[in-house]
Amino acid sequence: MEIEKQKIVEALQKVLDPQTGQDIISLKMVENLQVIGKNISFTLVLSSLNAPQKNELNFACIQSVNVIYPDAEVHVHVKARTEQTQQGSNNAVPQIKNIIAVASGKGGVGKSTVAVNLALGLKALGATVGLMDADVYGPSLPTMFGLQGQRPKIQDVHGQPKIVPIEKFGIPTISIGYIIEAEQAVVLRGPRLAGIINQFFKDCLWPALDYLIIDLPPGTGDVQLTLVQTVPVTGVVMVTTPQEVALADAIKGMNMFRLPNVNVPILGVVENMAWFTPAELPDNKYYIFGQGGGKALAKESNSVLLGQVPLVQSIREGGDSGLPAILGEEPQTKEAFMQIAKNTLRQIAIRNEGLEPTQVVIMKE
Repeated sequence: MEIEKQKIVEALQKVLDPQTGQDIISLKMVENLQVIGKNISFTLVLSSLNAPQKNELNFACIQSVNVIYPDAEVHVHVKARTEQTQQGSNNAVPQIKNIIAVASGKGGVGKSTVAVNLALGLKALGATVGLMDADVYGPSLPTMFGLQGQRPKIQDVHGQPKIVPIEKFGIPTISIGYIIEAEQAVVLRGPRLAGIINQFFKDCLWPALDYLIIDLPPGTGDVQLTLVQTVPVTGVVMVTTPQEVALADAIKGMNMFRLPNVNVPILGVVENMAWFTPAELPDNKYYIFGQGGGKALAKESNSVLLGQVPLVQSIREGGDSGLPAILGEEPQTKEAFMQIAKNTLRQIAIRNEGLEPTQVVIMKE
């Protein structure tokens, strides 16, 4: 029987990289595939010759090929990535094209609401989207997605346990709220916090995604630093309310990402609770928290105002009921969040066309 290269490639697509859970063909870990008679040879490219699970991967490749060609002699050569190739390989999730952080200077401004509805808006526009709840002290995702009490499954990948994100509305998600009880207090110091965020990236089986939305805790702290030290963040969406006290905190939160050794672009600003509109008076606007905070923050960050979200009862109800506002029937809020998603897409495209990819931050003592 003649051996076909395409069938070998299809067989190797069933072999998963233990780091990302993606197949080794998609990750371009297979090179120099050659077939001479019954001899099949190729090179398996790893981050290091001492990489964990090297032997398991080698065996899995041979076994997968022998399933379709049992009489073939399969020779796997292992090599480490060259220094040039290695530069981009420190990304813990290479299968994710863009990582978008949603941040705020203080709590209570609706950052989680914006993150959830932004993710759903991008999904509605045709993108593949994931959502990570990195607010470990106050995880909101289980409630907002109606996933209270759900627990993620564990999948074995070449002897390494991996977390399978929980999917809802077509979006894979992860949150510490899936792991702890709803009433359990999270009391963690910096290293433990960093460990959780690292695990959410490196030990989760994230599929190939166009966008991973990260709902950050408010302020500047260990989670934010761990994020930029773990993955290259494409950009940040800042969330604020109009009043001065929120604006002052938002500027501080934003300036962490603008530090020279961090250097993550600000994609734009979302002004939440921009005005109050009663359901019975849809054309009326009452500026309860003042005006102009979003525009001022956008000007300060040399970015744009991605959109303004009114203070509408249905937004709160959607978050509490597990059916986010963008999926509801209230037209004002659906339009506001869809406009934010469209503007965010545009800003990401501008950022990726005009700027070099963000680098993972290396902190020096």
